[in-house]
Amino acid sequence: MPSMDAVVKVFCVHTEPNFSLPWQRKRQYSSSSSGFIIGGRRVLTNAHSVEHYTQVKLKKRGSDTKYLATVLAIGTECDIAMLTVEDDEFWKGVSPLEFGSLPALQDAVTVVGYPIGGDTISVTSGVVSRIEILSYVHGSTELLGLQIDAAINSGNSGGPAFNDKGKCVGIAFQSLKHEDVENIGYVIPTPVINHFIQDYEKSGEYTGFPILGIEWQKMENPDLRKAMGMKSDQKGVRVRRVEPTAPESGCLQPSDIILSFDGIDIANDGTVPFRHGERIGFSYLISQKYTGEKAHVKILRNSKVLEFNIKLATHKRLIPAHIKGRPPSYYIVAGFVFMVVSVPYLRSEYGKDYEYDAPVKLLDKHLHAMAQSPDEQLVVVSQVLVADINIGYEEIVNIQVLSFNGKPVKNLKHLATMVEDCNEEYLKFDMDYDQLVVLEAKTAKAATQDILTTHCAISV
Repeated sequence: MPSMDAVVKVFCVHTEPNFSLPWQRKRQYSSSSSGFIIGGRRVLTNAHSVEHYTQVKLKKRGSDTKYLATVLAIGTECDIAMLTVEDDEFWKGVSPLEFGSLPALQDAVTVVGYPIGGDTISVTSGVVSRIEILSYVHGSTELLGLQIDAAINSGNSGGPAFNDKGKCVGIAFQSLKHEDVENIGYVIPTPVINHFIQDYEKSGEYTGFPILGIEWQKMENPDLRKAMGMKSDQKGVRVRRVEPTAPESGCLQPSDIILSFDGIDIANDGTVPFRHGERIGFSYLISQKYTGEKAHVKILRNSKVLEFNIKLATHKRLIPAHIKGRPPSYYIVAGFVFMVVSVPYLRSEYGKDYEYDAPVKLLDKHLHAMAQSPDEQLVVVSQVLVADINIGYEEIVNIQVLSFNGKPVKNLKHLATMVEDCNEEYLKFDMDYDQLVVLEAKTAKAATQDILTTHCAISV
């Protein structure tokens, strides 16, 4: 297959943020994965392959040279990254891959890449077992995905999946590791890849996949449908909650029934027709659109049919799934380290099983709370750097700060500004679980610099 020459090995040096000591980074480590060349002097790989990168190099098949690469865009939700190489030598003698259409069930696929177990290119083959909305582990999102039975191992990430005509039908990105499971690999399909590429071409950066900012409920129970005023020929899903920060909050209300999206009727179980004889979750229709585009939504409210043109936006989570490569924000006063909670923060503090081990109140916010304003953040005392000034407060760990001197805390910057500008005698922090922290303002601010020096921390 001549198209194999377009498959490259990606070498990346990562330097991850250190959430325990946010003023520095963790020790750097190296990884290798796969990627492939597409038109316009660009290379695609997985976002997790170049996450927190400090240097990325690419090596072509049969070459002994590693070329320095520039990262153009990282799409965390869809787990795709776009790279380029300035050296003209890299692009000589390679024809870019072409994308094929979405394969059908049982179509043969071949996954090519550089997995562990050797240094040369590796080929595994299988068939398409399933096509549905999948959970993208890296992005904490749900998008269209292909399930295949070809082996996808560590290092295969970012490599292309070919159909029998040599066209690329997807990017290998994750596999299911479970004791009851064998050979379940997942591939990012061409509709998601094309969305990422066109999004980048439209706006010069990756803007993301829009969502409908609601939580919804299935309407499969006939009594529920009757109580909601639905006729026998009407189908749809009920709006449970609307995100206050989403554009939809201006027109959708709880207990509205969404009947159709862009003219396509939604069934009572939240699915829409998809190709011949298949159905798929209606979030697929939303993810096909671009940030800022409008969608035509038909709803039923109080037995009346209403229609809205809704502007679509990306998801504003109270606890963000990613920190987009930036170092974590922090603020230190009197040894109290204030930080913003994010999923990487929880993972760093409680390990990969953070959804079981993190404090219940933080998990409840993570799973169910909605941001009330676009700049809202969940601020916690991540730890107390022990000093004479904060005696008795040493055991405060990962507890949310609700208010300062009686004023609610909106975000970390707001808290820092309030503390710095405080002219009162005491700094009073109201914490979750009804805890109270009181420090004398003058001595607390005076002690801060010594504590920072002791811990080699930088004041920001």
